[in-house]
Amino acid sequence: MNGTAPELIKQPNNNDSEYILEVKDLKKHFPIKAGFLQRTVGSIKAVDGLTFNVRKGETIGLVGESGCGKSTAGRTLIRLYEPTSGEILFKGKNVSNMSEGELRRTVRKNIQMVFQDPYASLNPRKTLKSILSEPMITHNLYSQKERKEKLDELLEKVGFNPLFINRYPHEFSGGQRQRIGIARALALNPDMIIADEPVSALDVSIQAQIINLMEDLQEQLGLTYVFISHDLSVVKHISDRVGVMYLGKIMELANKTDLYDEPLHPYTQALMSAVPVPKKKGVQTRERIILKGDLPSPANPPQGCVFHTRCPAATPMCSEQIPDFKEIKKDHFVACHLY
Repeated sequence: MNGTAPELIKQPNNNDSEYILEVKDLKKHFPIKAGFLQRTVGSIKAVDGLTFNVRKGETIGLVGESGCGKSTAGRTLIRLYEPTSGEILFKGKNVSNMSEGELRRTVRKNIQMVFQDPYASLNPRKTLKSILSEPMITHNLYSQKERKEKLDELLEKVGFNPLFINRYPHEFSGGQRQRIGIARALALNPDMIIADEPVSALDVSIQAQIINLMEDLQEQLGLTYVFISHDLSVVKHISDRVGVMYLGKIMELANKTDLYDEPLHPYTQALMSAVPVPKKKGVQTRERIILKGDLPSPANPPQGCVFHTRCPAATPMCSEQIPDFKEIKKDHFVACHLY
């Protein structure tokens, strides 16, 4: 647990730049059960103390290696997974302790999700019309005539011909299916969309089209995004701020320009060293940093700083004490004993 983390990020002051989402020391632990009686013998600490805020209209990227907990974090934010502890505040309301009924009435409509796999996230037995109408029917929105108008509007927004309305998912390509997923997320006019690796299953040329579509929709509709990805280049392109995750924790959080140009945390520096950069007069401008060892198991994370077992700058303190997540420069937060 980062002891001072929940208090370190400035709180909203009810003006135009207020935070739409506030996450305070969020944890999601999955129990490990064993034996005939299936007793709990441990836990997988998939998310282990996240603290960050999201401003209305911005895109915050969560990036990290596979297994760092970023997708679990996204699903926990909208309570597809129940949080183990911590607070999730959406427009000032505590989502983490809402009843299912209250959650459906006040949050489900306003926070939607775009999933990673466009082939698994759509029901193959339903037509495009049924897929896009279902959220409206579930939440009892619009008359039948208004739903027809809304469907045409959604198709237009994602670049589809209205004649596609009675087709099935298998009749579309991967990129087109992801457009359907985005249209479904827009059906309830949400304020925020959590995009969980929305382009990782697509060809590179199609990735650019989907990213550009999301940026256009954000500008048109004033959307707020939490964009989850392992691709540093994609995250840099679409995000305003970027949080770097490792073993369920955020190691560094900053404006994308500051983070990519001047990373402070040793883990962020190692990640950024792997990003290709142009050569100047035949000389590579960024030295490659190779991390030693393997990623520890979230079922048994290291004591102290979770990164110390692979950190080239680790000190004895790093194995004993968890670093505070603190603001080193304006809006630049780091969890590291070096600062």
